[in-house]
Amino acid sequence: MFISFEGLDFCGKSTQVKLLEEYLRKKGNKVKVFREPGGTNISEKIREILLDKNNTEMSFETELLLFAASRAQLVKEAIIPSLSKGYYVISDRFHDSSVAYQGYGRGIDLEFITNLQNFIIKPAVPNITFLIDIPVEEVLKRKSKIKQIDLDRIELSEKIFYEKVRRGYFELSKKEKRFIVIDGLNSIETINQQIVREIEKYETK
Repeated sequence: MFISFEGLDFCGKSTQVKLLEEYLRKKGNKVKVFREPGGTNISEKIREILLDKNNTEMSFETELLLFAASRAQLVKEAIIPSLSKGYYVISDRFHDSSVAYQGYGRGIDLEFITNLQNFIIKPAVPNITFLIDIPVEEVLKRKSKIKQIDLDRIELSEKIFYEKVRRGYFELSKKEKRFIVIDGLNSIETINQQIVREIEKYETK
């Protein structure tokens, strides 16, 4: 099974990725976890460029294509081979992030992004996508507790940007049946329990 996690920055999805990995491993499953951007040597180098806060001159188009390049390498080198060997694959962000962040957030043509993502991911479409949703006000609240120096280029984005991204995720969740929206304001344990129930429900189909 291929499972992706989406959501605004600071929504807690990385914590839930770790908890799901632990749950699946305890059940005796083989599990591979990847993050985006990143996951391979080449993708991690692209990640450094994308998240470097000094790259303030980066155009939105460059940002989109760098994410695409990182994802293309991850899909071909890691995700498809892992799925073919019977692994559960969990990705901390995947192609939906580009639609939400670069499409709705940056204003790049959605049709172009969709076609680009279809070309890149090919058969590697998640079976389930968990959207950990939190209000933008909560994003700003959680971000305020982190030192400015520790924030990456995208995490430094303003409120209006995150509002557009959140709206994009909601639009995606309406169109894609694989999306499961989860209230990110619930406790870590409650969220994890809901995710596990959804995984078990999917496996019994």
